[in-house]
Amino acid sequence: RAALEQNLGGVETLFGSSAETVIANAERAYQSAGMSANTYMETVTSFSASLLQSLEGDTVAAASAADQAIIDMSDNANKMGSDLETLQTAYGGFAKGQFQLLDNLKLGYGGTKEEMQRLLKDAQKISGVKYDISSYADIVDAIHVVQTEMGITGTTAKEAEQTISGSLAGMKSAWGNLLTSLVQGGDSFDQ
Repeated sequence: RAALEQNLGGVETLFGSSAETVIANAERAYQSAGMSANTYMETVTSFSASLLQSLEGDTVAAASAADQAIIDMSDNANKMGSDLETLQTAYGGFAKGQFQLLDNLKLGYGGTKEEMQRLLKDAQKISGVKYDISSYADIVDAIHVVQTEMGITGTTAKEAEQTISGSLAGMKSAWGNLLTSLVQGGDSFDQ
């Protein structure tokens, strides 16, 4: 319960009027990202300051980009066999301008700034959008574009619907949400 309260407080502080959106995304993360609400909120708060800064404080856009980043991490872990914690660390590093862990995404790029710039250029060729390496939101979006092109996007939700292991992972995350609701009260029973 203490962790949940701390995570809720962090989300409310960082996202202000858009906190409800982030919390709603966290509550459904057991389906979309195969993780509990607590894990979702911990991950979001780890990089949200950089995301908000790159989006000039636009909390609505930041909430959407954060959700995309977390789903992309989960999809990458599911499709490429990457370790989710390593991906969370990589995205946290990208938020600080550190690109050593880019190769952990297993997208064919090495762990250097030059390789991140190559990823951004490749994403631009696909989407027609110019990406700036100094913008964390651009990095998140470019990774999403590349992963979509590679057929990685959407694999977590699909796995949760169509496989036993995916269903079990979703159920495990939903169970974590239910335990929190039993202590705190809430409406996670239907989920």
